[in-house]
Amino acid sequence: MCNLSIIVAVAHRRVIGVNNTLPWHLPEDLKRFRALTTGHHIIMGRKTYESLGRLLPNRTTVIVTQNPAYKVEGALMASSLESALLLCENDEEPFLIGGASLYQAGLKFANKLYMTKIDLEVAGDAFFPEIESAQWQLVAQEQHVSANGLAYCDLLYLRK
Repeated sequence: MCNLSIIVAVAHRRVIGVNNTLPWHLPEDLKRFRALTTGHHIIMGRKTYESLGRLLPNRTTVIVTQNPAYKVEGALMASSLESALLLCENDEEPFLIGGASLYQAGLKFANKLYMTKIDLEVAGDAFFPEIESAQWQLVAQEQHVSANGLAYCDLLYLRK
């Protein structure tokens, strides 16, 4: 298996989405996401792909879906996270970018977790799983305030 990284932005209570959308606008985090993932495989679930509405440029997209008839031109298709990881074995750092059920499944495979913690209380219907401090070590932390006044923190965790 490959060296999987997870990238996620979370609000209070580990909210990652509502109605298949991000409940915030944080251009600085999108810029960081682009810088980290460009040139790599990005693994996502079908609903995450559909919420994006397009393939992201300069990345190899792997979509995980249970529907064998579901196809997206220009993307690789996988029936499970495990089969998606096999498609990424030549990438030194593929990224899992969501959604909630893939994050839950992916934590056991990941060695690195890039998390943006946003200081925002919002209602949500999709959540990032709790990370166990016995398995993850916080190795970097950077506080920021976005141009639109939103406070956030970039965190990097490595598997212990």
